[in-house]
Amino acid sequence: MRKRPYVLASAAISLDGRLDDTSGDRLLLSSEEDFARVDQVRAGADAILVGANTIRTDNPRLLTRSGPQPVKVTLSTGGGLDPAARFFTTGTAGKLVYVPTPAVAEATARLGPVATVVDAGDPLDLHRLLADLADRGIGRLMVEGGGSVHTLFLRENVVDELHLVVAPLFVGEEDSPRFLGTGPFPRGRLMLAEVRQLGDVVLLRYLLGQAARDHRRLREAVELAERCPPSATFRVGAVITDAEDRVLSTGYSGETDPKDHAEEIALAKLGPDPRLAGATIYSSLEPCSARASRPVTCTRHILDAGIPRVVFAWREPNLFVDAEGAEQLLAAGREVVEIPELAPLVRATNRHLPGVMGTG
Repeated sequence: MRKRPYVLASAAISLDGRLDDTSGDRLLLSSEEDFARVDQVRAGADAILVGANTIRTDNPRLLTRSGPQPVKVTLSTGGGLDPAARFFTTGTAGKLVYVPTPAVAEATARLGPVATVVDAGDPLDLHRLLADLADRGIGRLMVEGGGSVHTLFLRENVVDELHLVVAPLFVGEEDSPRFLGTGPFPRGRLMLAEVRQLGDVVLLRYLLGQAARDHRRLREAVELAERCPPSATFRVGAVITDAEDRVLSTGYSGETDPKDHAEEIALAKLGPDPRLAGATIYSSLEPCSARASRPVTCTRHILDAGIPRVVFAWREPNLFVDAEGAEQLLAAGREVVEIPELAPLVRATNRHLPGVMGTG
Protein backbone atom coordinates (compact mmCIF):
# COMPACT_ATOMS: atom_id res chain seq x y z
CA MET A 1 0.00 0.00 0.00
CA ARG A 2 1.19 3.51 -0.73
CA LYS A 3 1.92 5.67 2.27
CA ARG A 4 0.91 9.14 1.20
CA PRO A 5 -2.21 11.29 1.03
CA TYR A 6 -4.47 11.55 -1.99
CA VAL A 7 -3.04 14.57 -3.83
CA LEU A 8 -5.27 17.05 -5.64
CA ALA A 9 -3.42 19.77 -7.57
CA SER A 10 -5.38 22.93 -8.36
CA ALA A 11 -4.54 25.91 -10.57
CA ALA A 12 -6.20 28.72 -12.53
CA ILE A 13 -4.46 29.69 -15.76
CA SER A 14 -4.84 32.01 -18.74
CA LEU A 15 -5.37 30.72 -22.26
CA ASP A 16 -1.60 30.91 -22.79
CA GLY A 17 -0.88 28.89 -19.65
CA ARG A 18 0.14 31.68 -17.26
CA LEU A 19 -0.63 31.91 -13.56
CA ASP A 20 -0.20 35.68 -13.29
CA ASP A 21 1.17 38.71 -15.10
CA THR A 22 4.18 40.87 -14.22
CA SER A 23 2.28 43.97 -13.10
CA GLY A 24 2.92 43.45 -9.40
CA ASP A 25 -0.82 43.29 -8.68
CA ARG A 26 -2.43 39.87 -8.39
CA LEU A 27 -4.19 38.90 -11.64
CA LEU A 28 -7.57 37.37 -10.76
CA LEU A 29 -8.15 34.48 -13.14
CA SER A 30 -11.03 32.73 -11.34
CA SER A 31 -14.67 33.79 -11.39
CA GLU A 32 -16.84 34.27 -8.30
CA GLU A 33 -18.44 30.92 -9.05
CA ASP A 34 -15.03 29.27 -9.13
CA PHE A 35 -13.96 30.92 -5.88
CA ALA A 36 -17.00 29.25 -4.27
CA ARG A 37 -16.01 25.89 -5.78
CA VAL A 38 -12.43 26.23 -4.52
CA ASP A 39 -13.74 26.94 -1.04
CA GLN A 40 -15.71 23.67 -1.14
CA VAL A 41 -12.69 21.73 -2.37
CA ARG A 42 -10.53 23.23 0.37
CA ALA A 43 -13.12 22.28 2.96
CA GLY A 44 -12.89 18.66 1.78
CA ALA A 45 -9.11 18.56 2.21
CA ASP A 46 -7.20 17.68 5.36
CA ALA A 47 -4.35 20.01 4.38
CA ILE A 48 -3.49 22.68 1.79
CA LEU A 49 0.03 23.10 0.44
CA VAL A 50 1.58 26.11 -1.29
CA GLY A 51 5.19 26.93 -2.07
CA ALA A 52 7.28 29.48 -0.19
CA ASN A 53 7.25 31.84 -3.18
CA THR A 54 3.44 31.86 -3.18
CA ILE A 55 3.49 32.91 0.48
CA ARG A 56 5.90 35.74 -0.35
CA THR A 57 4.12 37.05 -3.46
CA ASP A 58 0.42 36.39 -2.72
CA ASN A 59 0.39 36.35 1.11
CA PRO A 60 -2.56 33.89 1.12
CA ARG A 61 -4.70 33.06 4.16
CA LEU A 62 -5.78 29.62 2.87
CA LEU A 63 -8.95 29.58 4.97
CA THR A 64 -12.36 28.07 4.31
CA ARG A 65 -15.58 29.99 4.91
CA SER A 66 -16.97 27.45 7.36
CA GLY A 67 -16.20 24.16 9.04
CA PRO A 68 -12.88 22.81 10.30
CA GLN A 69 -9.86 24.56 8.79
CA PRO A 70 -7.34 22.39 6.88
CA VAL A 71 -3.76 22.20 8.07
CA LYS A 72 -1.49 24.61 6.17
CA VAL A 73 1.67 23.21 4.60
CA THR A 74 4.59 24.76 2.77
CA LEU A 75 8.02 23.66 1.60
CA SER A 76 11.05 25.92 1.46
CA THR A 77 14.69 25.41 0.53
CA GLY A 78 15.92 27.78 3.24
CA GLY A 79 13.00 28.53 5.55
CA GLY A 80 13.44 32.27 5.07
CA LEU A 81 9.77 33.13 5.37
CA ASP A 82 8.20 36.04 7.22
CA PRO A 83 6.56 34.77 10.43
CA ALA A 84 4.08 37.67 10.11
CA ALA A 85 2.73 36.34 6.78
CA ARG A 86 -1.00 35.57 6.80
CA PHE A 87 -0.18 31.90 6.16
CA PHE A 88 1.06 31.78 9.77
CA THR A 89 -1.08 34.38 11.52
CA THR A 90 -4.59 33.46 10.33
CA GLY A 91 -6.64 30.40 11.23
CA THR A 92 -6.40 27.99 14.12
CA ALA A 93 -5.24 24.91 12.19
CA GLY A 94 -1.66 23.70 12.38
CA LYS A 95 1.08 25.05 10.13
CA LEU A 96 3.86 22.81 8.80
CA VAL A 97 7.05 23.99 7.12
CA TYR A 98 9.19 21.35 5.39
CA VAL A 99 12.83 22.26 4.78
CA PRO A 100 16.04 20.41 3.83
CA THR A 101 18.14 19.09 6.70
CA PRO A 102 20.77 21.88 6.58
CA ALA A 103 18.05 24.54 6.94
CA VAL A 104 16.23 23.01 9.94
CA ALA A 105 18.04 24.92 12.69
CA GLU A 106 17.72 28.35 11.05
CA ALA A 107 14.08 27.75 10.02
CA THR A 108 13.18 26.58 13.54
CA ALA A 109 14.73 29.68 15.08
CA ARG A 110 12.80 31.90 12.69
CA LEU A 111 9.47 30.10 12.38
CA GLY A 112 9.31 27.82 15.43
CA PRO A 113 6.96 30.12 17.37
CA VAL A 114 4.35 30.10 14.56
CA ALA A 115 4.76 26.70 12.88
CA THR A 116 6.17 23.20 13.14
CA VAL A 117 9.38 22.92 11.15
CA VAL A 118 9.99 19.43 9.72
CA ASP A 119 13.20 17.92 8.35
CA ALA A 120 12.47 16.74 4.80
CA GLY A 121 15.91 15.30 4.03
CA ASP A 122 18.86 16.56 2.04
CA PRO A 123 17.97 17.45 -0.62
CA LEU A 124 14.31 18.02 0.20
CA ASP A 125 12.53 14.72 -0.49
CA LEU A 126 8.91 15.09 -1.62
CA HIS A 127 8.11 11.44 -0.92
CA ARG A 128 9.42 11.82 2.63
CA LEU A 129 7.26 14.93 3.03
CA LEU A 130 4.15 13.06 1.87
CA ALA A 131 4.88 10.08 4.10
CA ASP A 132 5.20 12.42 7.08
CA LEU A 133 1.86 14.03 6.23
CA ALA A 134 0.27 10.58 6.13
CA ASP A 135 1.75 9.82 9.56
CA ARG A 136 0.10 13.02 10.81
CA GLY A 137 -3.31 11.79 9.65
CA ILE A 138 -3.50 13.78 6.40
CA GLY A 139 -5.51 11.68 3.97
CA ARG A 140 -6.30 14.32 1.34
CA LEU A 141 -3.87 17.06 0.33
CA MET A 142 -4.78 20.01 -1.88
CA VAL A 143 -1.78 21.54 -3.68
CA GLU A 144 -2.38 25.11 -4.83
CA GLY A 145 0.99 25.92 -6.36
CA GLY A 146 2.70 27.89 -7.56
CA GLY A 147 4.22 26.70 -10.80
CA SER A 148 7.44 25.27 -9.39
CA VAL A 149 5.48 23.28 -6.82
CA HIS A 150 3.04 21.90 -9.40
CA THR A 151 6.01 21.00 -11.59
CA LEU A 152 7.70 19.18 -8.71
CA PHE A 153 4.60 17.17 -7.79
CA LEU A 154 3.96 16.16 -11.41
CA ARG A 155 7.60 15.29 -12.03
CA GLU A 156 7.52 13.01 -9.00
CA ASN A 157 4.28 11.44 -10.28
CA VAL A 158 2.40 11.94 -7.01
CA VAL A 159 -0.65 13.83 -8.31
CA ASP A 160 -3.90 11.85 -8.29
CA GLU A 161 -6.28 14.56 -9.47
CA LEU A 162 -5.77 17.84 -11.34
CA HIS A 163 -8.23 20.75 -11.28
CA LEU A 164 -7.35 23.18 -14.06
CA VAL A 165 -9.46 26.32 -14.43
CA VAL A 166 -8.99 28.17 -17.73
CA ALA A 167 -9.78 31.89 -17.86
CA PRO A 168 -10.81 33.56 -21.15
CA LEU A 169 -7.80 35.86 -21.47
CA PHE A 170 -4.19 35.98 -22.60
CA VAL A 171 -1.29 37.30 -20.53
CA GLY A 172 1.21 37.43 -23.36
CA GLU A 173 4.27 38.21 -21.22
CA GLU A 174 7.40 36.08 -21.60
CA ASP A 175 8.51 36.63 -18.00
CA SER A 176 5.13 35.96 -16.40
CA PRO A 177 4.88 32.83 -14.21
CA ARG A 178 3.95 29.66 -16.08
CA PHE A 179 1.70 26.89 -14.81
CA LEU A 180 4.45 24.32 -15.38
CA GLY A 181 8.12 24.14 -16.15
CA THR A 182 9.62 21.24 -18.07
CA GLY A 183 10.34 17.75 -16.86
CA PRO A 184 9.58 14.05 -17.10
CA PHE A 185 5.85 14.33 -16.45
CA PRO A 186 3.47 11.32 -16.33
CA ARG A 187 3.21 9.74 -19.77
CA GLY A 188 0.00 9.06 -21.62
CA ARG A 189 -3.37 10.74 -21.76
CA LEU A 190 -5.11 11.73 -18.54
CA MET A 191 -8.70 10.76 -17.79
CA LEU A 192 -11.05 13.72 -18.22
CA ALA A 193 -13.49 13.27 -15.34
CA GLU A 194 -15.44 16.53 -15.58
CA VAL A 195 -15.90 19.71 -17.60
CA ARG A 196 -17.86 22.49 -15.93
CA GLN A 197 -18.51 26.12 -16.80
CA LEU A 198 -18.28 28.45 -13.81
CA GLY A 199 -19.21 31.95 -14.87
CA ASP A 200 -16.79 32.83 -17.67
CA VAL A 201 -14.15 30.21 -16.73
CA VAL A 202 -14.07 26.48 -17.41
CA LEU A 203 -13.04 23.76 -14.97
CA LEU A 204 -11.24 20.74 -16.42
CA ARG A 205 -10.94 17.95 -13.87
CA TYR A 206 -8.49 15.18 -14.70
CA LEU A 207 -7.59 11.92 -12.96
CA LEU A 208 -4.07 10.50 -13.10
CA GLY A 209 -2.43 7.17 -12.42
CA GLN A 210 -4.09 5.01 -9.79
CA ALA A 211 -6.99 7.43 -9.39
CA ALA A 212 -7.84 7.06 -13.09
CA ARG A 213 -7.56 3.27 -12.91
CA ASP A 214 -9.76 3.16 -9.80
CA HIS A 215 -12.42 5.28 -11.48
CA ARG A 216 -12.45 3.08 -14.59
CA ARG A 217 -12.54 -0.24 -12.76
CA LEU A 218 -15.20 0.92 -10.33
CA ARG A 219 -17.39 1.96 -13.24
CA GLU A 220 -17.01 -1.59 -14.56
CA ALA A 221 -18.23 -2.92 -11.20
CA VAL A 222 -21.21 -0.55 -11.30
CA GLU A 223 -22.07 -1.76 -14.81
CA LEU A 224 -21.83 -5.40 -13.67
CA ALA A 225 -24.52 -4.70 -11.09
CA GLU A 226 -26.97 -4.10 -13.94
CA ARG A 227 -26.78 -7.84 -14.68
CA CYS A 228 -28.20 -8.79 -11.28
CA PRO A 229 -31.51 -10.68 -11.42
CA PRO A 230 -34.56 -9.07 -9.79
CA SER A 231 -34.11 -9.03 -6.04
CA ALA A 232 -35.45 -7.51 -2.84
CA THR A 233 -31.89 -6.73 -1.72
CA PHE A 234 -28.94 -4.74 -3.05
CA ARG A 235 -27.73 -5.19 -6.62
CA VAL A 236 -23.93 -5.06 -6.50
CA GLY A 237 -21.06 -5.66 -8.91
CA ALA A 238 -17.44 -6.52 -8.08
CA VAL A 239 -14.16 -6.62 -10.01
CA ILE A 240 -10.84 -7.98 -8.71
CA THR A 241 -7.58 -6.86 -10.32
CA ASP A 242 -3.98 -7.84 -9.70
CA ALA A 243 -1.11 -5.48 -8.90
CA GLU A 244 -0.71 -4.72 -12.63
CA ASP A 245 -4.40 -3.79 -13.05
CA ARG A 246 -5.25 -7.02 -14.87
CA VAL A 247 -8.73 -8.38 -14.16
CA LEU A 248 -8.59 -11.60 -12.15
CA SER A 249 -12.29 -12.15 -11.53
CA THR A 250 -15.71 -10.52 -11.55
CA GLY A 251 -19.03 -11.17 -9.86
CA TYR A 252 -22.46 -9.73 -9.26
CA SER A 253 -25.23 -10.32 -6.74
CA GLY A 254 -27.33 -13.42 -7.40
CA GLU A 255 -25.06 -14.53 -10.24
CA THR A 256 -25.38 -18.26 -9.45
CA ASP A 257 -27.65 -18.26 -6.40
CA PRO A 258 -30.09 -15.68 -4.99
CA LYS A 259 -28.03 -15.55 -1.79
CA ASP A 260 -24.79 -14.68 -3.59
CA HIS A 261 -23.05 -11.40 -2.85
CA ALA A 262 -20.89 -9.91 -5.59
CA GLU A 263 -17.60 -9.96 -3.68
CA GLU A 264 -17.94 -13.57 -2.47
CA ILE A 265 -18.77 -14.76 -6.00
CA ALA A 266 -15.73 -13.00 -7.48
CA LEU A 267 -13.50 -14.49 -4.77
CA ALA A 268 -15.03 -17.97 -5.09
CA LYS A 269 -14.17 -18.05 -8.79
CA LEU A 270 -10.49 -17.57 -7.90
CA GLY A 271 -10.05 -19.70 -4.81
CA PRO A 272 -6.68 -19.41 -3.04
CA ASP A 273 -4.48 -17.34 -5.35
CA PRO A 274 -1.08 -15.76 -4.53
CA ARG A 275 -1.96 -12.78 -6.75
CA LEU A 276 -4.54 -11.67 -4.21
CA ALA A 277 -1.71 -10.46 -1.95
CA GLY A 278 -1.30 -7.48 -4.29
CA ALA A 279 -4.88 -7.24 -5.52
CA THR A 280 -7.59 -4.60 -5.40
CA ILE A 281 -11.27 -5.43 -5.14
CA TYR A 282 -13.73 -2.93 -6.59
CA SER A 283 -17.30 -3.10 -5.31
CA SER A 284 -20.12 -0.80 -6.27
CA LEU A 285 -21.36 -0.98 -2.66
CA GLU A 286 -19.41 -0.97 0.60
CA PRO A 287 -18.68 -4.64 1.47
CA CYS A 288 -21.19 -5.99 3.96
CA SER A 289 -20.25 -6.34 7.62
CA ALA A 290 -23.41 -8.22 8.63
CA ARG A 291 -25.82 -10.41 6.68
CA ALA A 292 -28.71 -12.77 7.26
CA SER A 293 -28.36 -14.95 4.15
CA ARG A 294 -25.02 -16.57 5.05
CA PRO A 295 -22.73 -16.72 8.09
CA VAL A 296 -19.63 -15.11 6.50
CA THR A 297 -19.72 -11.46 5.49
CA CYS A 298 -18.04 -10.03 2.39
CA THR A 299 -15.75 -8.00 4.62
CA ARG A 300 -14.61 -11.25 6.28
CA HIS A 301 -14.13 -12.92 2.88
CA ILE A 302 -11.92 -10.02 1.75
CA LEU A 303 -9.84 -10.12 4.92
CA ASP A 304 -9.44 -13.91 4.75
CA ALA A 305 -8.35 -13.66 1.11
CA GLY A 306 -5.58 -11.23 2.07
CA ILE A 307 -6.62 -8.51 -0.37
CA PRO A 308 -4.88 -5.32 0.78
CA ARG A 309 -6.95 -2.73 -1.07
CA VAL A 310 -10.70 -2.08 -1.39
CA VAL A 311 -12.43 0.55 -3.55
CA PHE A 312 -16.17 1.23 -3.44
CA ALA A 313 -18.63 3.89 -4.57
CA TRP A 314 -21.54 3.94 -2.12
CA ARG A 315 -21.60 3.42 1.64
CA GLU A 316 -24.28 0.89 2.49
CA PRO A 317 -27.34 2.71 3.87
CA ASN A 318 -28.94 1.28 6.99
CA LEU A 319 -31.85 -0.35 5.20
CA PHE A 320 -31.21 -3.86 6.50
CA VAL A 321 -28.27 -3.69 8.94
CA ASP A 322 -25.89 -1.15 10.48
CA ALA A 323 -23.02 -1.25 7.99
CA GLU A 324 -19.44 -1.09 9.22
CA GLY A 325 -17.55 -2.74 6.37
CA ALA A 326 -15.23 0.18 5.65
CA GLU A 327 -14.44 0.67 9.34
CA GLN A 328 -13.64 -3.03 9.81
CA LEU A 329 -11.37 -3.08 6.77
CA LEU A 330 -9.52 0.02 7.94
CA ALA A 331 -9.13 -1.40 11.44
CA ALA A 332 -7.56 -4.49 9.88
CA GLY A 333 -4.98 -2.36 8.08
CA ARG A 334 -6.49 -2.44 4.60
CA GLU A 335 -6.39 0.55 2.27
CA VAL A 336 -9.97 1.71 1.67
CA VAL A 337 -10.84 4.17 -1.09
CA GLU A 338 -14.32 5.64 -1.45
CA ILE A 339 -15.35 7.31 -4.71
CA PRO A 340 -18.69 8.93 -3.82
CA GLU A 341 -19.08 10.70 -7.17
CA LEU A 342 -20.11 7.30 -8.62
CA ALA A 343 -22.61 6.66 -5.82
CA PRO A 344 -25.58 8.14 -7.77
CA LEU A 345 -25.11 5.42 -10.41
CA VAL A 346 -25.23 2.75 -7.71
CA ARG A 347 -28.33 4.26 -6.12
CA ALA A 348 -30.01 4.27 -9.54
CA THR A 349 -29.20 0.56 -9.94
CA ASN A 350 -30.87 -0.03 -6.56
CA ARG A 351 -33.89 2.22 -7.07
CA HIS A 352 -36.12 -0.82 -6.51
CA LEU A 353 -35.36 -0.53 -2.76
CA PRO A 354 -37.63 1.79 -0.75
CA GLY A 355 -36.03 5.12 0.10
CA VAL A 356 -32.77 4.50 -1.78
CA MET A 357 -33.03 7.43 -4.18
CA GLY A 358 -33.30 9.81 -1.26
CA THR A 359 -30.17 8.59 0.54
CA GLY A 360 -26.79 10.32 0.34
